Amino acid sequence: MATTDIATRELQNPMDVTEYLFRRLHEVGIRAVHGVPGDYNLVALDYLGKCGLEWVGNCNELNAGYAADGYARVKGISALVTTFGVGELSAINAIAGAYSEYVPIVHIVGQPTTRSQKDGMLLHHTLGNGDFDVFTKMNSAISCYTARLNDPHEAATQIDSAIRECWIRSRPVYVTLPTDIVAAKVNGDRLKQPIDLSLPENDPEKEDYVVDVVLKYLHAAKNPVILVDACAIRHRVLEEVRDLVEASNLPAFVAPMGKGAVNETYKNFGGVYAGSGSQPRVSEAVESSDLILSIGAIKSDFNTTGFTYRIGQMHTIDFHSTYVRVRYSEYPNINMKGVLRKVVQKMGKVNGAPAPPLTNRLPVSEMNSSSQTITHDWLWPTVGQWLQEKDIIITETGTANFGIWDTRFPADVTAISQVLWGSIGYSLGSCQGAALAAKEQNNRRTILFIGDGSTQLTVQELSTILRNKLSPIIFVICNEGYTIERYIHGWDATYNDIQPWDFYNIPKVFGGQDGYKGYRVKTREELNQLFANQDFCTSDKLRLVELYMPREDAPSALKATAKAAAKRNE
Repeated sequence: MATTDIATRELQNPMDVTEYLFRRLHEVGIRAVHGVPGDYNLVALDYLGKCGLEWVGNCNELNAGYAADGYARVKGISALVTTFGVGELSAINAIAGAYSEYVPIVHIVGQPTTRSQKDGMLLHHTLGNGDFDVFTKMNSAISCYTARLNDPHEAATQIDSAIRECWIRSRPVYVTLPTDIVAAKVNGDRLKQPIDLSLPENDPEKEDYVVDVVLKYLHAAKNPVILVDACAIRHRVLEEVRDLVEASNLPAFVAPMGKGAVNETYKNFGGVYAGSGSQPRVSEAVESSDLILSIGAIKSDFNTTGFTYRIGQMHTIDFHSTYVRVRYSEYPNINMKGVLRKVVQKMGKVNGAPAPPLTNRLPVSEMNSSSQTITHDWLWPTVGQWLQEKDIIITETGTANFGIWDTRFPADVTAISQVLWGSIGYSLGSCQGAALAAKEQNNRRTILFIGDGSTQLTVQELSTILRNKLSPIIFVICNEGYTIERYIHGWDATYNDIQPWDFYNIPKVFGGQDGYKGYRVKTREELNQLFANQDFCTSDKLRLVELYMPREDAPSALKATAKAAAKRNE
């Protein structure tokens, strides 16, 4: 203790470790922290208010992780607090999803004292074998950086490094905070110097060489196109993408995970390319191109309609956060941001065919239909006509994830989905986090489409939404269970069925009698009337819509992807 006191007296501006940590979170734009209280993090939570942070308080740690994911996708970074063992393991599925999809979350875990850990004490929330490292090892595999704050002398440096790595690499980091370190002292004067969040500079000579190679192939191409995917969003090159799309006027397409990365009101925006799941005009334009500028690609099965991309590497230039690949030549340790910026600056005039026209008009079959049944072919273009600029639209794994491909967005729409990790129920938790971030950004509308089966996994977050006075619009697609699973296997199997719920009244169970508005929609006319209702569109309350659709109906892209998945599973 005497040594600690001497070290503390030597600090010019002593500050508690936890205050330092939370002030750094505030510095990078975080204003609310998700999580669940537990005895190993309770004292740390007392510091939130003095650091300008709000405590959200979720119903369980898994939902909290999903919510932190949604918050980060809107704000750029988020924070999650759980407790040792039971809490952090409940959140681990959400953190794994964030890792796989490049979402930056600072995951802070309250731990027993350093002495208890050293002595291997038989404490609650442990495995009873004295191993206090086992959960850290689990989390280290799904975190890009681990900061164990066991030594106050190193704590501030570790905190700064963790937040920087979280931001730069756009993936979760894991920070342990033992209870006896919560109030240990660090040098508060470090806060005068903001954390450096800038990307490491590319080697100038190497960058110029790569740019020249890219331009050589670009200028030689007769009908090049641009294809943008999720990592362009996650690694913050959307300004460069915008400038490239505007300056080149080349046809620009997005992959499903890249929805929202390109302004879809541009005349040269061509739609969503996902292999055989694409509209025919999109497939033809992309697959006939002699050069594809592929930015931030994640070529997963659901993102490519079961690996049905028909574009060869000989006609592709791949831009990524750590390398650029030109045809079959790879240039490692070079970030796409600087390369794209110089390509735009040096590009000049390039060849290019017009993009295929894209609208939210209904397909001919639906235009001429007198049916009042709400089908996917009718729904998603209709949703596109209703959306507004700057909306946040979230779609759950399943029919909604695939249906949104056929919706043309207004400008500045943020799209959130979990196409790669695909944990059902993710989107309702994510909606809570996104709606909170939207509230911080002057109440952008947050809109969720989620299936009835998925809702049952994370429905408790309606309670958190009500508690925090958030106002998302939630459409629960009522189609009698797990449609995507039915298309993969077991069409009439009981394991793809669910118990029907009265979703309309669930918010009342959570104490939301005056905090929400409920609707039941079974016909096209009813949905059109709802979309035209100004109160529905602008209310400051939660709006929950039961949206009834046929059990057997699904977007064609989902059917194709499910068929491919079923074949692989054989």
